[in-house]
Amino acid sequence: MRNTAFYIATRYLLAKKGSTAVTFITWLAALAMLVAVAAMFIIISVFSGLEDLNQELIANLHADITMKSKEGKTLPDIKKATKILAENKEIAHFSKVIEEKAYVSFRENGDIANLRGVDSAYIFVNPIHKNIFYGTYPSFKYSNEVLMENKLDNRLTIPIGEGADYATILMPKPGTGMISKEEDIFMKREIYVSGVFPGNDQLDNTIISPIELAQELLQLPKDAAYEIVIKLKNPEKAEEVRDQLVKLLGNKYDLKTKKEENAAFWKMINTEKLFIYLIFVLVIFITTFNLAGAIIILQLDKKEQAKSLISLGMNLKSLRNIYFYTGVLIVVFGIISGLIIGTIICYLQINTGFIKAGAGSDLAFPVRVNFLNYIIVSATAGVFGIGVARLFSKVNKRHFKND
Repeated sequence: MRNTAFYIATRYLLAKKGSTAVTFITWLAALAMLVAVAAMFIIISVFSGLEDLNQELIANLHADITMKSKEGKTLPDIKKATKILAENKEIAHFSKVIEEKAYVSFRENGDIANLRGVDSAYIFVNPIHKNIFYGTYPSFKYSNEVLMENKLDNRLTIPIGEGADYATILMPKPGTGMISKEEDIFMKREIYVSGVFPGNDQLDNTIISPIELAQELLQLPKDAAYEIVIKLKNPEKAEEVRDQLVKLLGNKYDLKTKKEENAAFWKMINTEKLFIYLIFVLVIFITTFNLAGAIIILQLDKKEQAKSLISLGMNLKSLRNIYFYTGVLIVVFGIISGLIIGTIICYLQINTGFIKAGAGSDLAFPVRVNFLNYIIVSATAGVFGIGVARLFSKVNKRHFKND
């Protein structure tokens, strides 16, 4: 009986229906499922691509491990700490960093900037020199040679390169007492911009300078640093190396992996992804109402045939299975067709980048197609579609019994 029910369901779906309205409603349900599945697959693939893009951006913004002091800004026993880091075979490079707010002025223009003083090993941890928009990375021959974020440089209109006019950077002095002149308030240095780099949400208004400039402005000793950023030979061992360093360095230091440093960021990304998924779950749920309508209309259209089948000895369970299998076939068609169309659109975007991230932007929407996306979309559409098909295939049970 099960094979018979499936055969009849296939005939109901593929053969000519009793009326044009039934045909239209049945294929409308299949088309609605197709569109919903394709749209969900495309959006989830875009979010997967955005996740990869964010990982690449963060890979260059944050070190595998960042070491800071638990008390105060300046790292204690820095010579001992750097010796321990140098002896660790899992560490490829490390760099000392001082980061502080400063005021930059050029002629009539001024702005608050984030001064990041780094040593010459910084580019081995964060290869920011590869993203220079114009000019060159500081040579570290002079402490006042800096790299500036592009939008900050545009606001201040500072010329680029050696021999250009100097800008002024000011840092408030700590301490108390009477103020009689400007030198009592600020430490001041003239700087020239050797190059500019494109900014982002985490590097806007940033100036990268030799660490000596930050030490001088903050009146810190030569070896002083606020943090040490560490590049590992194998980033996957970050947690293992962090635990080793905690044992060797003691409890004076706070060591965090890249994942821990960006926990809030990834939580936000995952929350957005969850909300998008829930929205499309709702879309697919609403789409299944077309399926419910198609099954009900089909039952009404095939009412006389159903009576004949019962007269010939078909039981009610087999009769319900006919409508259930019809619904399942519509769902399967919608899922397979939707995934095929979604995959084609995704690969067109990957290969051509025809949809851009914004008006006038050269950045194409990133897309990543992976097996998990197929499973998520198929399972979501399948659960709702098959559930609705099972529920609405039982609607006319009492009616057929009475007949």
